[in-house]
Amino acid sequence: MESKTAVLALSALAQESRLAVFRLLVQAGDAGMAAGRIAETLAVPASSLSFHLKELSHAGLLSSRQEGRFVIYSANFEVMNQLLGYLTENCCGGQPCGPNSSISCSTQP
Repeated sequence: MESKTAVLALSALAQESRLAVFRLLVQAGDAGMAAGRIAETLAVPASSLSFHLKELSHAGLLSSRQEGRFVIYSANFEVMNQLLGYLTENCCGGQPCGPNSSISCSTQP
């Protein structure tokens, strides 16, 4: 992932309603969720939700598909994983790290 793409994705997520939408769609998985259901679940007005969905889609974090008269939105897990990889690619000096490793990415001694 290029830094320009990462900045676009991070800026799309740097707003409370958009972050809530993205997290909800991550929980929904591949099935996704209709825009009306998202608005209802998060108590976001439809006009505001439309703007937030557009911003997240523009950043590549959401995909949408038409099912009858509904537009179903889902998290783009590939882009999400690329962003996470970009953010952690130099973690621990390039060595495997994490809870199951002898090296852990932490600022604590």
